[in-house]
Amino acid sequence: MAGKGQEAKKYQAEDEEHIKNVDSKNALENYAYNIRNKIKDEKIASMLTEADIKKIEDAIDGAIQWLDRNQLAKFDEFDDKKKELESIFNSIIAEMYQGTGGKEDKRRK
Repeated sequence: MAGKGQEAKKYQAEDEEHIKNVDSKNALENYAYNIRNKIKDEKIASMLTEADIKKIEDAIDGAIQWLDRNQLAKFDEFDDKKKELESIFNSIIAEMYQGTGGKEDKRRK
C-alpha cells in the first residue's frame, strides 16, 4: 500500500508541474496577443511612433516564434519570456505617458 501512496504523490506532483507549465505558457501567449490588440487600437497607436510600434511588434513576433519552438519549456522559462515582453512594452508605454516618447514629443524636437 505504501508504494501506491508514493506513486500517487509522484503523479500529483507531475500533474501540478504540468498545470504550472500550461498556465505560464497560456499567460505568455495571452499577453502577447493582448499587447498586439492594444497597439492596433487607434487611440494607443496614434500616440506611438512607427519605431515604437515596430519594436513592440518585433518583440511580440519573437515571443510567439519562441513559443512555437519551445512548447515543452518549463514554467519559469515562459515567465522569463513574458517578463522580457512586459519590460519592452511597459518602457515604451511609460515613455509615452511621461511625455518623453510618442508621436507628439517626437514632432516637437
